[in-house]
Amino acid sequence: MRGLYRDLRFSWRTLAANRGFSAVAIVTLALGIGATTAIFSVVNAVLLRRLPLREPARLVVVWEKNQRRSKSRNVAAPANLLDWRALNNVFEDMAALVALGQPMALTGMGDPEELIASYVSPNFFRLMGSPAALGRAFRDEEGGDGGPRVATLSHGLWLRRFGADSGVIGRAIRLGGESFTVIGVMPPELPSLLPKAELWIPFHLDPSINYRERAGRYLIVIGRLKAGVTTAQAQTEMAGIAARLEREFPKFNSGWSVNLVPLDMDLTEPLRPALKVLMGAVGILLLIACANVANLQLARAAAREREMAVRRSLGAGRWRLVRQLLLENVLLAVLGGAAGCLLALWGVGAILAAGPKNVPLVDRARVDGGALLFSLGVSLVTGILFGLAPALRLTRVSFYGALQQGGRWSGGGQRLGDVFVSVQVALAVVLLIGAGLTIRSFLRLLAVDPGFRPQTLLTLKVSLPGTRYAQPGQRVRFFERAAERMKVLPGVSSASSIAFLPFTGLASATSFLIVGRPAPPPGQDLVADVRIIRPDYFRTMGIPLRRGRDFTARDSAEAPRTFIINETMARRHWPNGDPIGQRIVVNMGDTTPGEIVGVVGDTMHYGLDSEVREMVYYSHPHLPFPFMTFVIRGSGAPERLIRAATGVVRELDPEQPVSDVRTMDSLVAESLTPQRFRMLLLMVFSAAALVLATVGVYGVVSHSVSRRTREMGVRMALGARRGDILRLVMAKSAALAIAGVVIGLGGAVALTRVLGTLLYNLSPTDPVTFAAIAALMTIAAVGAGLMPARRATRVDPVVALRWE
Repeated sequence: MRGLYRDLRFSWRTLAANRGFSAVAIVTLALGIGATTAIFSVVNAVLLRRLPLREPARLVVVWEKNQRRSKSRNVAAPANLLDWRALNNVFEDMAALVALGQPMALTGMGDPEELIASYVSPNFFRLMGSPAALGRAFRDEEGGDGGPRVATLSHGLWLRRFGADSGVIGRAIRLGGESFTVIGVMPPELPSLLPKAELWIPFHLDPSINYRERAGRYLIVIGRLKAGVTTAQAQTEMAGIAARLEREFPKFNSGWSVNLVPLDMDLTEPLRPALKVLMGAVGILLLIACANVANLQLARAAAREREMAVRRSLGAGRWRLVRQLLLENVLLAVLGGAAGCLLALWGVGAILAAGPKNVPLVDRARVDGGALLFSLGVSLVTGILFGLAPALRLTRVSFYGALQQGGRWSGGGQRLGDVFVSVQVALAVVLLIGAGLTIRSFLRLLAVDPGFRPQTLLTLKVSLPGTRYAQPGQRVRFFERAAERMKVLPGVSSASSIAFLPFTGLASATSFLIVGRPAPPPGQDLVADVRIIRPDYFRTMGIPLRRGRDFTARDSAEAPRTFIINETMARRHWPNGDPIGQRIVVNMGDTTPGEIVGVVGDTMHYGLDSEVREMVYYSHPHLPFPFMTFVIRGSGAPERLIRAATGVVRELDPEQPVSDVRTMDSLVAESLTPQRFRMLLLMVFSAAALVLATVGVYGVVSHSVSRRTREMGVRMALGARRGDILRLVMAKSAALAIAGVVIGLGGAVALTRVLGTLLYNLSPTDPVTFAAIAALMTIAAVGAGLMPARRATRVDPVVALRWE
């Protein structure tokens, strides 16, 4: 133990005496370990850490599977849920929540505010295994018709609007114009299954209601498996139940099955591919950093060859020297790891700030004990693994030759350094190609036409409470009056409104029939997205009218029903005819046929990388939804219209909150956040890799020039010109670059295929990207050898021949 302590003190003094080398090595390792620790912290929070629920491994999401549309995660029908509960033998219990959050105005507490309520079955929290942090969860008798109106609050809402007041339990609050009693506050770590939901309200399914006749599919179903039952076993039984229901109710269930997904996987599915790619990227960066430090060690070993020879001549054993050198490497790695942890603390904050918002579980990311242990483990492995080769190489030197040569490094060490540099270049090529593919994919995505003009558009959402706007006519008049007042605001050129604004994630779809054509067989229904709009919506958004007319004031509730469809729907169902004047029946609660009066251009609704779906537009009086989003086009910056536009709503109803006040540009930009976030991180990692690899080439070529100073002098004394010496040295860096680039291109072909699902309209083996990165890396690596090459041409032959 005393010997180890003595060696540790000696190692510290050695590193302190070589401050320049130590600083470069520590910074290099800090970069690799810091980036790795930061990404690991996110991966640990999202993919590795257990959900804060009772036995979370037994929780699964029971999706319906639309086999005809290849959609494996479709919301479930209430009727099917009731049958699943009655027929299955694999679940302890099943709970449900309505897939679409219900906007509700919180009033009577200062300024009105719109909150998103999640309607859940009373057994939801009990099944999830998440007791209330304050108060209690729902009871089975709560949520039915005529029962008490109760609600539980999210921890964030309790802090934000109620000041963490424990006296909120039992207090009555007004939501949507009705009185609700607060019975509980849920814990902060409870994962939300609905984005932006801040409170929960119970609801009941009535077994006496024929939901197959009255409702479609709108539930997210959670099941808790019985002890000992696997997800695969449950999937088999539930698929059999789905097949039985398909036979019994062919009109409703033909083409439908079930798909069971573990809850933790379901919550993290959108992030899994990107996080795996980023973890691989930082792993490559760490390897490059380690190879760079190993190269530094090899270069530094040339100066220590005489030292090792003297120590061996004085009786130090080979393994004693290996231990000493490894201690220095481990000490360097630990110092680099400590600096990396500081870098990771900043990195995690930057990732959370720049990353996608409202992603479940990602807010748990932090540099905690697990991340620190990970960093320590990486540091120790790095120090031992990448310090072993230089240590063994240094202790195998002949001390007689070392004492005679005065410390010049052997060719074997130089060859090992060349290998390390070629590996760095190859890994940097892989990382750069991944970043290049991501950049090209992102640029292609930016060039996609969304089908409307988002510039100078302001949007704001209004959700009318059912208590004060129970009659359809009241809703129609409110949105009509608000739009008319907004149109005359200074700087406004047009205004309208829509239910389910593009790029908000909200949507509605249903089946439809074409009058005069035979009804499709069960399971092959025609399906279209449904949007509800007011007149001037297309003009305000900049959506072109291709045929027919727009909605006008004459498309009132009393007038015959009319529809407008998009080009995709017209092309698929009337490829050789004119849809104008054709009649369709859209299954939105009734079977009233309507006439198609217009065809408009296609628009992207879910994102720039989404497919265009068939779409039917309703006139708002014919389907008077209580929530609509105003779209207001101005002549300048849309933010200048916020105060005036929200003032219009408050003038019409002082208790009516306005929510989601955004510019359309920001909504489109936010839809690209995951791609932009992934691209920026890969760019940062690849830039660091390029710098480290270039520095590695510079270091090896520079060391080679120093080692071959006498040779250069002899060549120049025998008549070699400066150009000959320059070509000789540059050939070294070119050889290293070409070897690394060739290996890297082969590795990139194999590894970048994992990017395939993350790229938009681009092959993972895109030849333009591969060629550009190969050229960039070659130029950078060859250029790194230019400075030492120029230094070699300035060698004085007389001085060089007197060297040593």
